Amino acid sequence: MTCGRCPTPGGRDDFPRLVRQFVVGDTATNPSRVARTLFAIRWKLGALLGWDDPESGVGSRVPTLRDRLPADLRDGPAGPEFDTLPFRSVYLTDNEWAAEVANRTVHGVMHIGWVPDDGGGFRGQMAVLVKPNGLFGRAYMAVIAPFRHLIVYPPLMREIRQEWHANTPHDSPAA
Repeated sequence: MTCGRCPTPGGRDDFPRLVRQFVVGDTATNPSRVARTLFAIRWKLGALLGWDDPESGVGSRVPTLRDRLPADLRDGPAGPEFDTLPFRSVYLTDNEWAAEVANRTVHGVMHIGWVPDDGGGFRGQMAVLVKPNGLFGRAYMAVIAPFRHLIVYPPLMREIRQEWHANTPHDSPAA
């Protein structure tokens, strides 16, 4: 599991903007050239080896988590669809959003919450939970762990912060 405070200070009503920022994200625009290269290699390997084929995804290899939600969440909105990333929204509330991804390596869930901060405002909180798919999935996750923690996540958090601040109105509590 990966968990982190998103550098996204804001007001009570800014959560939809954070969700939009995530759904338009694209690994090809990661500010780190090394991270972009690693993602490009991953997507190419996935295509060549069939890791991301539709029959390995949500609704095929694994049932969607949405089917296991309590009725109040299941009957509510799933949330927006992603522009380029292979995630599928699971549920959306006023202050929580979850999206899932599945392939031949993992079944993962990204949870974004909008939580009070110490200064009377709010900020994003992200958790990523991953269930490896068998021995191959466990080996894959072990191999990529140092790349995720050292190369991918730090520039991703910087990009989230930069984009958030670039799109924050100057009269907002986050400004």
